[in-house]
Amino acid sequence: MFDLHLQYPAILWGWMILPLYWLWLWLKRRDFRSDLKGSGFPKEVRSAWHPMLLIHVLRSAVIALLIFALAGPRTHDVKTRSKGGEGIEIVLAIDISTSMLARDFRPDRLEATKRMSAEFVQNRPQDKIGLVLYAGESFTKTPPTSNHALLLQHISEITYNMVEDGTAIGMGLATAVNRLRKSEVKSKVVILLSDGENNRGTVDPLTAAELAAQFGIRVYTIGVGSKGSAPTPYAIGPRGEFLFRNMPVSIDEELLQNIAEICGGKYFRATEDKALKEIYAEIDALERTKLEDVNFVEFDEKQFIFIFIALLIFVLEMALRKSWLKSALDY
Repeated sequence: MFDLHLQYPAILWGWMILPLYWLWLWLKRRDFRSDLKGSGFPKEVRSAWHPMLLIHVLRSAVIALLIFALAGPRTHDVKTRSKGGEGIEIVLAIDISTSMLARDFRPDRLEATKRMSAEFVQNRPQDKIGLVLYAGESFTKTPPTSNHALLLQHISEITYNMVEDGTAIGMGLATAVNRLRKSEVKSKVVILLSDGENNRGTVDPLTAAELAAQFGIRVYTIGVGSKGSAPTPYAIGPRGEFLFRNMPVSIDEELLQNIAEICGGKYFRATEDKALKEIYAEIDALERTKLEDVNFVEFDEKQFIFIFIALLIFVLEMALRKSWLKSALDY
């Protein structure tokens, strides 16, 4: 909403000069008419007041506009935007071991995880989110960032063979904790996803969990995999394709529960892609950033417009004095 207001409205008292100016002109005109009454001056001279009146109207307009410009007219536009009340930094720690290609999710665990992770990121535009990937080793794919377009691109590029195979849950969590430990935001969160048991790495998962707790990092853990068995890659065929067979799903749920408990988070089990989507939605609700509306005002100075109009009127007056009104004013 736009509204014109003045920075220095008291300057408008300067307009009081205008009625005094016109009173002086009226008295001067009366004396002028008295001097010409009964005189032998030609009619053109006696009517010279009329073009002079136009000149005084223009001058009055110039004075009024300049005084108004000095009063500082400007418009202001009041806008509202949301500001994060607390601010949250989140790291997604995703298992990319070969077992994530199991087809108990559509089309497989890894693609379902990528899809749900992308939706989670898109639902949290106000937060900084990072990406850690792990299998037998771990690495940071994306540090916590508000550049979600870049993050979504990195999520789409995830494949199973980016690091040595295995399941190093402790390494994945430790890398995520390292990315958040120096952050000064009030709420720091790791979402750790795994479909297996810790069998690699030099960091014990519970030790990594205790470090997370020391740095005030809350950890949500997700166990991915159906109950019983699932079609899982076990070999590579002659044309380079994966060969699948039903294999037991082995998730260390006790470990994932303990990690969540130590870090003040919560453990979830996803047995299908629909359940995984619901879990991400629940975490999203639990870690929703508190927002507050902040009003701010944008000002647009307008005094130069009135100065420009006054200048145009002044030029018009000068042009009239030198042309159309010249003959009358020469008397």
